[in-house]
Amino acid sequence: MVGIITYGAYIPRFRITVEEIARVWGANAAEISGGLGVLEKAVPDYDENTATFAVEAARAALRRREVNREEIKAVYVGSESHPYAVKPTAVTVGEAICATPSMTAADYEFACKAGTAAIQTSMGLVASGMMKYAVAIGADTAQGAPGDALEYTAAAGGAAYVIGCDDPIAEINDTCSFTTDTPDFWRREGEDYPKHGGRFSGEPGYFKHVETAARMMLEKRGTRPSDYTYAVFHQPNAKFPQKAAKALGFTQEQIKTGLLVPRLGNTYSGAVPLGLAAVLDVAKPGDRIFVTSYGSGAGSDSFDITVTDAILDKIDRSRAPSVEQMLAKKKYLDYAVYARHKGKIKV
Repeated sequence: MVGIITYGAYIPRFRITVEEIARVWGANAAEISGGLGVLEKAVPDYDENTATFAVEAARAALRRREVNREEIKAVYVGSESHPYAVKPTAVTVGEAICATPSMTAADYEFACKAGTAAIQTSMGLVASGMMKYAVAIGADTAQGAPGDALEYTAAAGGAAYVIGCDDPIAEINDTCSFTTDTPDFWRREGEDYPKHGGRFSGEPGYFKHVETAARMMLEKRGTRPSDYTYAVFHQPNAKFPQKAAKALGFTQEQIKTGLLVPRLGNTYSGAVPLGLAAVLDVAKPGDRIFVTSYGSGAGSDSFDITVTDAILDKIDRSRAPSVEQMLAKKKYLDYAVYARHKGKIKV
């Protein structure tokens, strides 16, 4: 059975609060924070970007479990903030983790679900017998125009997964997707910041795709929400995943471990991979995890995952920081320094 061999995550230590952003733009912080369910977001350091996040997350995964680097034959990095328009992030990651030069590598883009698309591709290559291990990463340093609603949530971070069949710590029982041409969010070539359809991003975008893909998975596996210990949904804010979970029949208890957005912000392609990493940090053998991502444009990938006994003896989770440990380690910035960190000041 194809599954997760090991995993790792990375969250930068810098933060800015919703209150500080609202102060600069003369907005009502309590109203914004209450509406989004977000208190603060992670911000990259001056020299950090999607490539450095991806490398750190992949290295964390390989610290937790030794994997023969010569048998890593694929590296895929999903993001909508690759540092180069033309030059793959994936090859940088592959060389940084000493993967074999005979690997295949590529960058993925599908808004916030590029990371889960990379996991699906890796599953196929491993299950077909073409390779023993593939690395799938979702990471972003998300962009939001100054003063725009996105600026309050667009955050930074990512997670990496080594996919294989050799004693996986979590078996991926199944996956399915639902995709339509729904233009709720976009950024044209050369533009610094994305545009969005406002409320249009909710009903015909997020909820239609997340709930449809989730119901497809439940029907495909013949399961009910109560069959799962944990559930992770894409989290552009705190309200969307809670509303989707309730509509599908999942409880607050099931989603709370993977719901990171109130303290982290929306890490775009890193959001669901990081939420799943937070669950794996505490999961026990036999726990079942339901996962559904969302990417504007628009589509959702859904997964049914079962944690195995291998999580107890094939991996050492203590050899890399947990998601909770990284969330707790933070340094707050004022808006001026944040603007420097994010490159919002053009010279």
